[in-house]
Amino acid sequence: MLITSPANPRVNQLKLLHTPRGRKKSGLFLMEGPHLLEALLNADLLPQEVYYQPAFLQRTPEGAALLQRLLHTSAFSSEQLIEVSERVIEAIGETQTSQGVVSVLAQEQLQSERLLAQRASAARPCLLILDDIADPGNMGTILRTALAADVALVILTPTCVDYFNPKVVRSAAGAHIFLPVEIAPSWEQIAKIVEKHCGTQPRILLAEAGSTHTYYEQDLVHPFALIAGNEAHGPSQAAHRLATQSISIPLANQVESLNVAMATGLILYESVRQLRRHHA
Repeated sequence: MLITSPANPRVNQLKLLHTPRGRKKSGLFLMEGPHLLEALLNADLLPQEVYYQPAFLQRTPEGAALLQRLLHTSAFSSEQLIEVSERVIEAIGETQTSQGVVSVLAQEQLQSERLLAQRASAARPCLLILDDIADPGNMGTILRTALAADVALVILTPTCVDYFNPKVVRSAAGAHIFLPVEIAPSWEQIAKIVEKHCGTQPRILLAEAGSTHTYYEQDLVHPFALIAGNEAHGPSQAAHRLATQSISIPLANQVESLNVAMATGLILYESVRQLRRHHA
């Protein structure tokens, strides 16, 4: 199958996936670029459809190798693997310079239960709660860091930026494929998940500038939950009510706070450091 016109009805349907409403109505989302498609295929997660532009893919060795893999696989039917013109691939994607391939996935393919079942057994003390994170770049960076730090589970409050936002997906750089994430409908549901992870007396640490308790003084080896709050307003009142203790990162030279992705990364990797030292 070959599509050459950006006005093609199929292309118009794909453009709707650039919007939260379109993603919610269809249950689909986009992953753009050869790196993410390669990761999907290696994880045995087949997209519902793949739109590719051969000349664009062949500009890089990675893209050329992926093109050969696509053309010589029996995993996709002719209806699922669609060649498109340069104008069409640019219309489908969101990046300024298209990398030549866009994959369409069902959101249900990345359900946390499925990803949890595929994970190898390991000590994962941290349950990460993202409270009203608004910036897609911050969300994606935190998800990528959470995967690298081997977090047990990430919970998103309903007011967070859309998990399947294309900018979140790009910034997460493949974390969606491997990291278990749940979008909790309420703080009551979050409390239940925390209790399941931590036990009946959970430790719930709230990252907040100005706390007298520093993050590296905490026990981050045994099960705990960490709440990271909104970039502009900080943690919500609901987060304050759930937390058992606030923690901070020492700051010099009158710096008021760190970027939420940076701060979350520091705390997560303190947990990694403590865990490795504990098992040494």
